[in-house]
Amino acid sequence: MAIELYDTLAGKKRALVPLVPGRVGIYVCGPTVYDLSHLGHARCYVVWDVVVRHLRARGFEVKYVRNFTDVDDKIIARARERGEDPVALAARFAEAYEEDMDALGNLRPDAEPRVTGHVPQIVALIEKLVALGFAYPADNGDVYYAVRKFPEYGRLARRNLDDLVVGARVEPGEAKRDPLDFALWKAAKPDEPTWDSPWGPGRPGWHIECSAMTLAHLGAPFDIHAGGKDLVFPHHTNEIAQSVPAVSGELFAEAFARYWMHNGFVEVDSEKMSKSLGNVFTIRDILARYDAEALRLFLLGTHYRNDFNFSEAKADRLAAGALAPQGQGDLLVESCRAALDDDFNTPQVLGLLAEAFNAAHALADRKGQKTPEERARLAGLAGEARLVGEELGLFNRQPARALLALRDRAAARRGIDQDEVARRIAERDEARRRRDYARSDEVRDELLAAGVVLMDGPQGTTWEVE
Repeated sequence: MAIELYDTLAGKKRALVPLVPGRVGIYVCGPTVYDLSHLGHARCYVVWDVVVRHLRARGFEVKYVRNFTDVDDKIIARARERGEDPVALAARFAEAYEEDMDALGNLRPDAEPRVTGHVPQIVALIEKLVALGFAYPADNGDVYYAVRKFPEYGRLARRNLDDLVVGARVEPGEAKRDPLDFALWKAAKPDEPTWDSPWGPGRPGWHIECSAMTLAHLGAPFDIHAGGKDLVFPHHTNEIAQSVPAVSGELFAEAFARYWMHNGFVEVDSEKMSKSLGNVFTIRDILARYDAEALRLFLLGTHYRNDFNFSEAKADRLAAGALAPQGQGDLLVESCRAALDDDFNTPQVLGLLAEAFNAAHALADRKGQKTPEERARLAGLAGEARLVGEELGLFNRQPARALLALRDRAAARRGIDQDEVARRIAERDEARRRRDYARSDEVRDELLAAGVVLMDGPQGTTWEVE
């Protein structure tokens, strides 16, 4: 079965037909690194990690490029607030971002270009646009893109120029000819990183960065351009406008990227995630309370194109294993892959996994010796679950380690002091050694009241969170 994906530009699902048979180039817009990564970043980059994993599982040779915007207005403003060098601040948060992505189980991209490492390519691209008449230098050292020169402007976002003119304005200090025009190059200002250019010292505008880095690492046209749907306008709209004239005399968006994919927004308790509402959770905040694999499972339970709603109550239930659908059935790897072939339908895959796990548990819990056929079936289910897990970035740990990690996060959420639990278990062991069973039972009941369930076995006493 061919892989079908929803193409934002076409407004419908399309079969993936790579430019070069057997090879896929994908560019994902990466973070602007001025702060720690948040839940929105987790959702976005887990989604594209699964897309890359599945393409590779289906036999494609994938080149995955994800950039860092490490010079930008937000970075400069944050550095000024903290009295730091903007380049150093961006480098520090880029490193923190990499750590967060590793913690989530995301594969590293094949290339991770940074704006600061591609300024010559950015300058060359702007020069070409100026020479072609699609951009113009202003008297103040800025360079602007002339939006009305590009007839398809707004096609990706389903917007036309007349609609965009309403509310468009020129900000103080800007020297553009038309309110719709946007900056490709910004003239130097005090205490900002700057580079030399034909128009004087300055730094790149936001949109031109991704165009230059994409062309440098994938060329044009390439297969898939992806990111959050908040980037459809203006970022991806502007990328198309400035990239297409530079690579083709045919002024059509497909001359740059052949498919455009976008993941939905993140909400918290059904409200838009925003700093003004105080509901922005960093990845580190969440991983302090929830296991990384549980968070990944939670994120993949919503189709990537739909908005994802995070609530702590639902996350708590998932971490406790209460969200698995009930049913009986066998897991077939090809059934799961077929679901991913259909626009990367991860919720359907999780449903198939849940049914297979229920069947495996029922078989494993059945009393009596297992027949050779039953043992083979359990082994087959485990092997197929691992194969599917590789495509989802799940089940990479030994079960014992995974259960221990889940217990530790549950204890942290309940405020349970693990050292105190260990001390009380030792106290109970001593009481049992003295045959003081009344005191042993008291300790057990006191721990149970605190949410700790003790389990005695041949290897000693273990515990879990109620």
